[in-house]
Amino acid sequence: MVSALLSKIGVPVLIAILSEVLGEVDNPAAKTASKALEKVDEALKSGGITAEQLAEANRHAERMAEIQMEDFKSALTEVNQSLRAEVASEDRYVRRMRPTFGYLMALTWAAQMFAIAYVIVFDTDKAGVVMAAMGSLSAIWAVGLSVLGIYVYKRSEDKQILGAAKDVIFWSPISEKVKK
Repeated sequence: MVSALLSKIGVPVLIAILSEVLGEVDNPAAKTASKALEKVDEALKSGGITAEQLAEANRHAERMAEIQMEDFKSALTEVNQSLRAEVASEDRYVRRMRPTFGYLMALTWAAQMFAIAYVIVFDTDKAGVVMAAMGSLSAIWAVGLSVLGIYVYKRSEDKQILGAAKDVIFWSPISEKVKK
């Protein structure tokens, strides 16, 4: 029932929107994609693609998403193992790697933002090029900030565990008697 509803309402609307938007883009690949989506829309309207075929395509997409999630989960598992090894390390630098990385990311980000602000204010004719170039750096920043986010999250978790461990370590029946 849901797949039939999607095939009659949701997918055609999505196809129509994407086709129209891609048709506006002045790029041969976007134009080709727009025309292909128009053909898919025609096939949906004429019955060339059945609800069962659409449901099968949805099942395939869900399976692909599951595979990607498993890959993501295994990557996070590896990161967590390396963070645990870092926390357990007796090496002072290994324990300080997270704060060092965080400070370097903050300094790098600040330097980039000041440089961009300088170009926008004092060299405005190059601002568009610089902003476009900054957009090209988004993948690099996404990786760096993701790593930093994991570092911060894990450090917060480490502090909570350490705080709970201190409560357990410093409690004893003798200390309870002394308090009374």
